[in-house]
Amino acid sequence: MADQPSLIRQTVRLALDIANGRHALSKLIPPLLFVADALLCSLVIWKVPYTEIDWVAYMEQVSQIVSGERDYTRIRGGTGPLVYPAAHVYIYTGLYYLTDEGKDILLAQQIFGVLYMLTLGVVMACYVQAKAPRLTIRWGRGNQQVPPYVLPLLVLSKRLHSIFVLRCFNDCFATLFLWLAVFLLQRRAWRVGALAYTLGLAVKMTLLLVLPAVGVVLLLGSGFATSLWLAAVMALVQVLLALPFLARNPWGYLGRAFELSRQFFFKWTVNWRFVGEDVFLSRRFAVGLLGLHVAVLALFVTTRWLRPARKPLSQLVIPILFAQSPFTTQEQRSISRDVTPRFVMTAMLSANTIGLLFARSLHYQFYSYLAWSTPFLLWRSGVHPVLQYALWAVQEWAWNVYPSTPASSGAVVGVLALTVALVWWGAREDWEPKRDPSKVEAAKR
Repeated sequence: MADQPSLIRQTVRLALDIANGRHALSKLIPPLLFVADALLCSLVIWKVPYTEIDWVAYMEQVSQIVSGERDYTRIRGGTGPLVYPAAHVYIYTGLYYLTDEGKDILLAQQIFGVLYMLTLGVVMACYVQAKAPRLTIRWGRGNQQVPPYVLPLLVLSKRLHSIFVLRCFNDCFATLFLWLAVFLLQRRAWRVGALAYTLGLAVKMTLLLVLPAVGVVLLLGSGFATSLWLAAVMALVQVLLALPFLARNPWGYLGRAFELSRQFFFKWTVNWRFVGEDVFLSRRFAVGLLGLHVAVLALFVTTRWLRPARKPLSQLVIPILFAQSPFTTQEQRSISRDVTPRFVMTAMLSANTIGLLFARSLHYQFYSYLAWSTPFLLWRSGVHPVLQYALWAVQEWAWNVYPSTPASSGAVVGVLALTVALVWWGAREDWEPKRDPSKVEAAKR
């Protein structure tokens, strides 16, 4: 009996070592979670009834396109007009043929199950690549990579499984392309990463929220000339994908696929129900959100994302306005080294979260852009693991309340705001340019 406390302490120590990545068994956690989630997806498809929301409308719209219609203003489904860019059309045209014109729902769910697992694999790869360039001593951040205790949060979301395998939303494909872009840019594959991003944008315009961070990553990582060329390529890809529709009615396509002035319905909002319908529908509220979005983005750009450039904003903007690089060749090499996998992932996911925080209206499928981002950002913020799990649990609860309530919508906005604030403050060391230790010692002497 005297050895019992000692045994308990050893067991707890072993569990903590495994959870924090300090034990050989830690390496088994990602593959075990992946296999467990694959089984869970299969079980959900087998046991939980499919929920029809947009699938039939997607198929109705595709059937019109298959029949020869190319004018976006004339393409409609049961839920309204076609309001997604061209890549959405091509993807769901493929699904239209694969699923017997949309009638084979079970096959569609199985395809989306594979899509979910593929995306999860890319997400886990991004987490693994986001290694620390230097060690810190705050909670969970003394690890060189994301500790295993964070990873269960990637597979526990009820809402995320529902979005993929019970509703077959197009956001699932956009999410895959977003994470592919993160993965490829982490590996410094600037061209392919930019292509993955623009393909995701061609599925759904929600990925515009990440564009500011993508621009900064490409500028600092690949250089001014290459980033300018990549911006042109991304725009060209959008044009080429949309060419059949642009040729028929260009303004109709742009107005529907990238409709920035879209009217939102209060009854569907997940995030702003607590402000009341009058405020939600007011122009003042919309303008206020836009202003706050721009202000917070500017704060992150100037105080965080551009820190590796080691120059004030004026010395960056003025040369760019004159189509000149703000960096010498030697400066560019040094700056590019600081665009680490962790920098890329933190910048892109924080831009995404900022955008969702100030979005005029979020619907349930938008959780696909958030669910896999929050665990990383909360860990990057350096808060205690218990608080990480608590905030994740509040977020998950709020996104599973249907219909949303003032309390659930307040929780959605509150967790988003807290995540943005925490990552801005807690991950501030990551934005500092890395210095050569030998030069630091020489400077001290």
